[in-house]
Amino acid sequence: MNLILMGLPGAGKGTQAEYIVDDFKVVHISTGDMFRQAMSAETEIGMKAKSFIDKGELVPDEVTSGIVKERLAQEDVKKSGYMLDGFPRTIAQAESLETITSELDQPIDGVIYIDVPADKLVDRLSGRFICKNCGATYHKIFNQPKVEGTCDVCGQHEFYQRDDDKPETVKNRLDVNIKMNTPLIDFYENKGLLYKIDGDKDIDDVYAEVQSVINGLK
Repeated sequence: MNLILMGLPGAGKGTQAEYIVDDFKVVHISTGDMFRQAMSAETEIGMKAKSFIDKGELVPDEVTSGIVKERLAQEDVKKSGYMLDGFPRTIAQAESLETITSELDQPIDGVIYIDVPADKLVDRLSGRFICKNCGATYHKIFNQPKVEGTCDVCGQHEFYQRDDDKPETVKNRLDVNIKMNTPLIDFYENKGLLYKIDGDKDIDDVYAEVQSVINGLK
């Protein structure tokens, strides 16, 4: 089974990825893991990527694609299949991935997109607040203090929100991701590979839908 897992920040992609790996035993391949592995092994393409990262520059698509190809050619992936997470990010990368998977005879079976409305994601991502005194973390939707306005841990009453958790910052981050994801969603939808999952439900209900899709691809 060869999959791509997609979703905006806050959509619950990480949790669904864990469930998929547990049940279907595919190799979970994230962009970060691939880069770390290639650089740690000091492969030629890994060292090329390191030269850009060390300078704080973006790694070019051809280098990223080379690392993806190197990873997909490894024995664990050949044996168990893959679930790509964080790649591709652009149409150029998606087209490169098509070439790679064709050359390795590992075609993509499906692209699972965890779909949650942007306004719900803003609520999820901007809901975190922190006790000013002890640093205990809460969430306005998922984890309120037992007594409103009072920290469960230290009993103090002052809270703050980190700048990157503020609604306007979260919205800007989501807008960037939506612009990046939309062409990819269209790309895979046109190829008949895209499966949109309603992510605005209980985690287990979302996974039941994901599971049903994957079982249908076998």
